[in-house]
Amino acid sequence: MNTETSAVIEVSHLSFSYGSHLVLDDISFSVHNGDYYLIIGPNGGGKTTLIRLILGLLTPKHGTVSVFGANATENKKRIGYVPQYHTCDFSLPVTVHDLVRMGCLSEIKGPFRRYSSKDEDRVSAVLEKTNLCHLRDRIISELSGGERQRVIVARALVSKPDILLLDEPTVYIDAPSEKEFYSLLSNLSHTITIVLITHNIGVISSHVTKVACLNQRLYTHENEKITSDMLEAAYGCPMEFLSHGPVPHRILADHHVQCTMQCQQLKEKIHSSCSINQEEC
Repeated sequence: MNTETSAVIEVSHLSFSYGSHLVLDDISFSVHNGDYYLIIGPNGGGKTTLIRLILGLLTPKHGTVSVFGANATENKKRIGYVPQYHTCDFSLPVTVHDLVRMGCLSEIKGPFRRYSSKDEDRVSAVLEKTNLCHLRDRIISELSGGERQRVIVARALVSKPDILLLDEPTVYIDAPSEKEFYSLLSNLSHTITIVLITHNIGVISSHVTKVACLNQRLYTHENEKITSDMLEAAYGCPMEFLSHGPVPHRILADHHVQCTMQCQQLKEKIHSSCSINQEEC
């Protein structure tokens, strides 16, 4: 996509604290129309707080967040939000079709809100786009983790947003489902601006247009390149890059023993997302 240069999200010198605890420190970046923007960083690095600020659910202490040139609260309907998996209640006795259709409710006015034939057409279109037509009448609790996550994406898309914002979308799904999910996002990136926030540094798609690392501060070169210095600044561990085949693989460089446990956990996450034999990676 990436056909226009106008900024759809503009974050400028943003800082935010919970009481005396500083979570985000003077971060600035821009998301442009058509971008597939990947923000990675460790747990507790401020990623979910950043999402809440973009959605207008929190107010910056310092700096600004604008969405399509206006206050975040004014244009939040132009953002389709995919929350973390564990925040969704999948025990509800509703079908895939009904849950996706709920995404139309924000646009239906009046005290007696009814779905229209246009709403039904939009639901059918988005079920096809997300490869869920064969599951439309299934109860949501009967689905696998990967299928449920696609349903949540479909619900976010049915209102026809201009931006798709995802918060740790694959934490609770298995590796094959994760691969299928990111394939879906790559296809969607041709028609919608995507901002994907995750702690998994193994998620680097050839369709990503920009990458940033976030851990209280934000590190980016405003392009699709992820460098060792960005990762070291965000994760606090020296990194090296290896590349075999079309997918770049990241490994940990030899360094101080004090962060061995943290780095071992990081290495396990990298290997778990690697499709190449781990002995060769």
